[in-house]
Amino acid sequence: MPPPLDASSSLLRDRRFVLLVSARTVSVLGSAFARVALAFAVLALPGASAGRLSLVQCCLALPQVTFVLAGGVVADRMSRSRLMVVSDLLGGPAYAGLAVMVLTRHAPLPAMCLLTAVAGTGTALFWPAMAGVVPLLVRADRLQRANATLRIFQNGATLLGLSLSGLVVALLGPGWALAITAASYLASALLVRGLRVTARPRAASSGRADLRDGWREFARRQWLWVVVAQFAFLVAAMSAVNGVLGPLAAQRGLGGARGWSYVVGAQALGTLVGAGVALRLRVRRPILVAVVAMFPVALPMALLAVRAPVWWVCGANFGVGVATDVFGALWAATMQREIPDEVLGRVSAYDVFGSLAFAPLGTLVAGPAAVAFGLYRTLAGCAVLTVLATVAALLSRDVRTLRAPDPGRHRDPAESLPA
Repeated sequence: MPPPLDASSSLLRDRRFVLLVSARTVSVLGSAFARVALAFAVLALPGASAGRLSLVQCCLALPQVTFVLAGGVVADRMSRSRLMVVSDLLGGPAYAGLAVMVLTRHAPLPAMCLLTAVAGTGTALFWPAMAGVVPLLVRADRLQRANATLRIFQNGATLLGLSLSGLVVALLGPGWALAITAASYLASALLVRGLRVTARPRAASSGRADLRDGWREFARRQWLWVVVAQFAFLVAAMSAVNGVLGPLAAQRGLGGARGWSYVVGAQALGTLVGAGVALRLRVRRPILVAVVAMFPVALPMALLAVRAPVWWVCGANFGVGVATDVFGALWAATMQREIPDEVLGRVSAYDVFGSLAFAPLGTLVAGPAAVAFGLYRTLAGCAVLTVLATVAALLSRDVRTLRAPDPGRHRDPAESLPA
């Protein structure tokens, strides 16, 4: 794997790109703490149950689906960097409130649900803005390298965060891990504030018209909506496993929070390797490669279902990390290259909306399904669903045949003056 600084030195000499990388590294570090801490914070409280964990995780996921389309409209109307600041300023105080409740052991379920919903709303606003800000800073022929470079730093932060989060949860408790998440979001807001990317001038239009235009651009590209439909099922299964079923399996036989942190940490290590691969990867059919890369996602689910040792699950999750990051770099670069900038925020919002459409349902039913059908049968069902959705996506001709443009074809990023 080539060192990121050697492969992307010119990008890292750009002050605004460095600010973006720094902000994402800091906030992703905190998000990694939250991935472990939130589940075990709920499980450590009096009256904890699989159903209660499902409800809290659903309250985090549901606003991401509900408000992401509005986030896409706003991202195409205002400064995308400013919208990223707003999202961080929603997430930071929300996680701070959760930390206080967990540390004081006064955590009423309605209050936890409210604060996780606020954090989820911030995430819904963030995604379309982030998807649209990169092509404003980087030429089209450098988008894959820029996205891969971002992912290298983000994945390094995830790996560090997940490695430390299990120790912090085990030694100090999940409340302190959530406090680290809150601090990271506030630090990210300060960094992004220096980015100052302005919005392009646009003709006045209604929010409904904006959504209609975004939908038209989304629906006319078969490769786009087919893969989004695939991910609606994949993300539902992954959300159920990562948010509910995996922690439950860890409590039963993988060593609790520390064992589960090894599993998610292995995936983070895989994403770091995957981003390095994506930095140099050149493929003629990026969407075909990206979709095929999703088959390994089913393997750790299947291993959890047969009660495999924790190190087997870690190895499979490492492969998932490599695969998902190759997918992510190819997918982001293709969207940023193929979608006009003036609608990129809205099309990205439809991408996120569709991909997350079943995620709240996945987390909500995971706990009751584990009770009704058994934890390990439910995990096996998630693995089967993942494989079937990926096979179905490969039936699309556009998925199999969409080609990357010639290296010489590019458009310059928009001029973006300080706000």
